[in-house]
Amino acid sequence: MTLTSSEFSDHQAIPTRYTCDGDDHNPSLSVSDVPVEAKSLALVVDDPDAPKGTWLHWLVWNIPPETRAIAEDSVPPGAVQGLNDFGRIEYGGPCPGTGTHRYFFRLYALDTLLALPEGASYGDLEVNLRGHIIAEAELVGTYRRVGH
Repeated sequence: MTLTSSEFSDHQAIPTRYTCDGDDHNPSLSVSDVPVEAKSLALVVDDPDAPKGTWLHWLVWNIPPETRAIAEDSVPPGAVQGLNDFGRIEYGGPCPGTGTHRYFFRLYALDTLLALPEGASYGDLEVNLRGHIIAEAELVGTYRRVGH
């Protein structure tokens, strides 16, 4: 399974427009080679370089397995979003205080749909992913705020 973006390459800078310094919209993502047995996809976007530990930027699950693109500033039809560490049920773009941070976009192919309500926490999602991941893909972007 592969996860890419036309907005940035793996381990390259995420354009400002997809951060707190821009429009704060999710970048477009492309998905390929999803296992045929997948029943759903889940996406977790986080920053392991945050000073107080990993910061969650976006949680989305029950993405239809036939999804091949997640458009900019959108959530695939039928998908459910969780609560990020900004306290919002949506994408929250990179917004590091100091230095360059890494942002991990992790896509999981699952053998089930998840019975989690909108606004569920990462902890709830993590528990429900256990034993159901059949493939995963990762895309890493970086961001450093000008003047920080």
